[in-house]
Amino acid sequence: MTSAQVDKGHAGDEAEGAGNSGEGYRRGLGARQIQMIAIGGAIGTGLFLGAGKAIDRAGPSLILAYAIAGLVIFFIMRALGELLMYRPVSGSFAEYAREFLGPFFGFVTGWTYWLFWVVTGITEVTAAATYMTYWWNIPQWLSALVFTVILYGANLISVKLFGELEFWFSMVKVTAIIGMILVCAGVLTIGFSDAADTATVANLWNDGGFFPSGITGTLMTLQIVMFAFLAVELVGVTAGESKDPTTVLPKAINTVPWRIAVFYVGALIMILSVVPWSTFKPGVSPFVKTFEEMGLSVGAAIVNFVVLTAALSSCNSGMYSTGRMLRDLALNGQGPRAFTRLTRNGLPFAGTTFSAALMLVGVWINYQWPGEAFNYVVSFATISGMWAWVMILLSQLRFRALADRGVLPQSAFRAPGAPYTSVFALGFIGMVIVMMAIDKDARVSLYCAPVWALILGVSYLVLKARNPGNTAFIKR
Repeated sequence: MTSAQVDKGHAGDEAEGAGNSGEGYRRGLGARQIQMIAIGGAIGTGLFLGAGKAIDRAGPSLILAYAIAGLVIFFIMRALGELLMYRPVSGSFAEYAREFLGPFFGFVTGWTYWLFWVVTGITEVTAAATYMTYWWNIPQWLSALVFTVILYGANLISVKLFGELEFWFSMVKVTAIIGMILVCAGVLTIGFSDAADTATVANLWNDGGFFPSGITGTLMTLQIVMFAFLAVELVGVTAGESKDPTTVLPKAINTVPWRIAVFYVGALIMILSVVPWSTFKPGVSPFVKTFEEMGLSVGAAIVNFVVLTAALSSCNSGMYSTGRMLRDLALNGQGPRAFTRLTRNGLPFAGTTFSAALMLVGVWINYQWPGEAFNYVVSFATISGMWAWVMILLSQLRFRALADRGVLPQSAFRAPGAPYTSVFALGFIGMVIVMMAIDKDARVSLYCAPVWALILGVSYLVLKARNPGNTAFIKR
């Protein structure tokens, strides 16, 4: 039984007239918004801030790490696209895991992805409050509270407003990166600014070579690199609210290669050509540092605004996706039934409210222990986000096998090179997890993961024992 079928039995009167989505949602996201959500999902604080630590570890070879990881992300997104064209649902990869791998995997995926966005939202809204102190000396908790309430309210007005916020958040990020690339190109060709005398493409290999820390140093940055790409899969969650998913979603997914080529590889090539890689240090935005080296002090204020925008964008996405994931779980009997209800605008009020309340608790936690909490959350967000990618790939492999045997219809948007590309992507993710186990800073997330898995396993068995006849716990 699909979530759409369950929806008809549980959504109630509030879902009636909610729109033309089979799940009760309004299809209020147009092509313009979906495209920018897809673009913005690949650009966040992982690039604007996290790249500083990665450059310090790997030097110019970080460019290659982003390029290879970007190729893997494209394989993941094409696997997701194949599933989306088979059946576009808002539950997305949790629903696909439930259908192709079994109810337990759907349960784990839905709750893990929900937790991923809650902890990410906690970090991002607190980071946004910290960035505000650049301009005004106001209490951090107050800014965090205001941002959380504003984004929560926006997500309960309409899905179109969410889409508009993401459109403009993404526009700011895209404009900033393109601006940085153009300024760096001007320094390299025309020779203006304080960095003109040392700016040269040879900086990519002059200072210790392209691999100054060896291949091992590059491999150790993979966790940071993959964290930067987290949320690129969010476009799949929008499937149930896209006006024309069969047309819009494939176009958005096919933009992944050039997005990564321009915003990651292109930006890093320019930055590391203008400023030697050894100049960058962990905890400092490469974008801010580059402007400082150019002698353009106004650039620091601009980048601070952009990073603030990136943090708010991520929290906004968290508000959106957590409500949808909780509702999908509830519709399938794997979560509290209260989360199935939609408002008259077709929005998951209970799930969004519950998630926002937890984010407020997290604001207080991050205010008390900001440094430690951030490091732990980043690592846990990476491992939980990659779980969603693994489920996408395994579900696509199972779907392709069934479609090739004629059991299911073929998708209209088949992943090129599959199943080999999907197997390669799974192997790459496995390598990243091994690197995380070696890295003492990232290892904590691997300690947390078994605890979370135990909680989910026990919860699943309890729910199944209480509802033995529920189809949500029977493999289809």
